Amino acid sequence: MQNKFKMATIGIQHVLAMYAGAVIIPLIVGGKLGMTSKELTFLVSIDIFMCGIATILQVWKNRFFGIGLPVVLGCTFTAVGPMVAIGLQDGITAIYGAVIASGLLIIIISKFFGKLVRFFPPIVTGSVVTTIGITLIPVAMNNMAGGEGNPQFGSLSNVGLAFGTLVIIILLQRFFKGFIRSISILLGLVIGTIAAAFMGKVDFSPVSDASMFHMITPLYFGVPTFEWSAILTMFLVAMVSLVESTGVYYALSDITNQKISEDDLARGYRSEGLASVIGGIFNSFPYTTFSQNVGLVQLSGIKSKNVIYLVGIFLMILGLIPKLGALTTIIPSSVLGGAMVAMFGSVIASGIKMLSRVDLTSHENLLIIACSVGMGMGVTVVPGLFANLPENIQILTSNGIVTGSLTAIILNILFNIVPSKQRRKQIKVVGQKVS
Repeated sequence: MQNKFKMATIGIQHVLAMYAGAVIIPLIVGGKLGMTSKELTFLVSIDIFMCGIATILQVWKNRFFGIGLPVVLGCTFTAVGPMVAIGLQDGITAIYGAVIASGLLIIIISKFFGKLVRFFPPIVTGSVVTTIGITLIPVAMNNMAGGEGNPQFGSLSNVGLAFGTLVIIILLQRFFKGFIRSISILLGLVIGTIAAAFMGKVDFSPVSDASMFHMITPLYFGVPTFEWSAILTMFLVAMVSLVESTGVYYALSDITNQKISEDDLARGYRSEGLASVIGGIFNSFPYTTFSQNVGLVQLSGIKSKNVIYLVGIFLMILGLIPKLGALTTIIPSSVLGGAMVAMFGSVIASGIKMLSRVDLTSHENLLIIACSVGMGMGVTVVPGLFANLPENIQILTSNGIVTGSLTAIILNILFNIVPSKQRRKQIKVVGQKVS
C-alpha cells in the first residue's frame, strides 16, 4: 500500500512538472487565433488528454511502437510559432492537416531516421530552434502589455503583473531546487493569477459555465485541410523534435541502465508520429518528449514505467474534466506574458546550447548560423519579400521557419557534408597509391 501511494505521489509530481508547459501551448495558439473561452477550454482539455495518450503509447513497448522508457510526452514549444503562422495564414484546419501529415511522414521514415540525422547536426537544429525562439518573443511582449486589442494595452497594472510573474519565476529558480524549481512556471502563473484576481482582472465565468465532464470529440474544429507549405513546416519541426527526443532517449537509457537499439529508437520515433496523427484527428497537437520530466526521474530515483503509466492515466482523467481546463483560460494575458518570456527565452537558450557544441572558430559554421537565422527572421518580419515568386516556390519561402531551416540544411550540406565526402575520397586515393 505504501509503495502504491509513493508511486501515485511521484506520478502527480510528474504531472505538475509538465502541466504548465502543456496548457500554455493551447492558450497561446488559441489566443492568437481568436478562440472563444469555450473553444479554449476544449483545446486545453483535449491537449491534456492527448498528452496522456501519447505518453502511454511511448511507454508501452511492443513490436510496432513504444521505446519502453519512463518518458512523458507533450507538445513542444518549437511547434508554437509554426502553428500560429499556419493558423493565421491557412486557418486552424490546416494546422491539424499538417500535424496529421507530418505524423504519417515520421512513421514512414522512423526506420531510416538514424541515417537522416547527419543532415540535422547541432549547427542545423541549433539555428532552427534559435530562430523559432526569437520569432516567439514578440508574442510574449504583446501579452505582457495585456494582449492585442486590449483597451488597457501597456498599462502599469498589466506591465506590473507581467514583471511580477516573471520575478516570481526567477526567484523560485534562484532559491529553490528539485521539484519546486521544476514547477516554477506553474507556481508563477498561479501566484500571478491570484494577484490579478485581487486587482479585478480575472473573469471566473468560463469556469462556472464549463461542464464537470465531457466526452472527447474528434474533428471538433472541423475536417483537417492539407496545405503543402503547412505540411512542410510541421515536418521540419517534427524532424528537429526527433533529434531532441533522441537525446532524451539516451539520457533516460543512461539513468535507467537500459541499453537501446536502433529498433528501439525506431519504435520511439514511430510512437511520436502515431501520437501526432491521433492528435491531429482529435484537433490537438504534435507530441514529443518532455525533457523536464527526465530531471524528475533523476531526482526521485523512481525509474519504473508503472509510474509513467499512472501519469498517462492522470492526464487523461484531467482532460475529461472541462472545469479544470477552464481554470487555465482565466489566466490574464499579462500574467501569461510574464511566463512566456521565461519559456520562450528558454527556447532561444536551448538553441544557443545546441550551437555551443558547434565549432564556432569555423568561418563556414558562423556563415551557416548567420544566413539561416537571418533568412528565418527576415521572412518573418517581412513576409511579402517573396510575394512575386511562383506559388509552387512560395511554399518554401512563405514561412520564416521553413526558409531558415532549409537555408541551414543546404549550407550545412555545402560546407560540411560535401567537403567531408571529398576528403574521404582523397584519403582513399592516397591509400591506394601508398599500397
